[in-house]
Amino acid sequence: MKQITDTVFMVRPVRFRLNEQTAVNNFYQDEDAEINDQNSKAQKEFDAFAKALQSKGINVIIIEDDNKHDTPDSIFPNNWISTHENGDVVLYPMFAENRRLERRPEVLDTLEEQGFKISNVLDYSSAEEEGVYLEGTGSLLLDRQNELAYCSLSDRAHEELLIEFCEDMEYTPVIFTANQSVGDQRMPIYHTNVMMALGEQFAVVCLDSVDDKKERKNLLRNIKESGKEVIAITEQQVASFAGNMMQVHNNKGERYLVMSDQAYRSLTGEQIQKLSIYNEIIHPDITTIETLGGGSVRCMMAEVFLPKS
Repeated sequence: MKQITDTVFMVRPVRFRLNEQTAVNNFYQDEDAEINDQNSKAQKEFDAFAKALQSKGINVIIIEDDNKHDTPDSIFPNNWISTHENGDVVLYPMFAENRRLERRPEVLDTLEEQGFKISNVLDYSSAEEEGVYLEGTGSLLLDRQNELAYCSLSDRAHEELLIEFCEDMEYTPVIFTANQSVGDQRMPIYHTNVMMALGEQFAVVCLDSVDDKKERKNLLRNIKESGKEVIAITEQQVASFAGNMMQVHNNKGERYLVMSDQAYRSLTGEQIQKLSIYNEIIHPDITTIETLGGGSVRCMMAEVFLPKS
């Protein structure tokens, strides 16, 4: 199984703004930020980011959002869909009601038009009726090579559905709760991919956010046993989206690690040096998207692992 891909799809926003429905448990959204022309600024950041990927030979399928629905977070497609080498597409249940409108069947049509083969669609979205959620590769960190599914439990990642996913897809769950300090309280981090990223040969992870010692030990053991170098980041770096990074390769097999400019600037020289052994780093500036959306570059890229038809 491949861990990384040379193809991603990204959704260009038309109604980007701060989503009040997600702000209830995404403490990275800045509700006090005063930014004018929010959507046009987000579009400019999106276009520059997509161009930066394409300039390195990474295949980017750009899907234009439509104006049919109020979908302020459509720029983050990895939360509602994942694709797999066996031709499976998985659709996920979403916590925020307005995010459920992002699941668009025409996205699957576009992937097929691009020459990808979809054999089976596994749809968990009906779990929303029971108030049960699992938000795609935001909630799930998939070690595809070792068939491990890392998941930090939260309002957006429920254990019973994680277990069901793992049974259906033949993954072994690695379960923990990652927390962050909000005022004087420890609150669950809303998505696993905020505090952790997996490359082929390394894992970037904020171990300090896992307060339970047994869970932390188990998390670390699984990463090490899978043969990956552990590159630890701090909670402060997590707040700068340093955990929200993704490794890709181009058509020549050259590897790149994608993170935001804010994330890059939060890293130490030693961390950058360690990461640079494995890949070149691409770090676009997406300040508006991060400030209002509370997500970063990894959330903007939905990996395409489907076979070519």
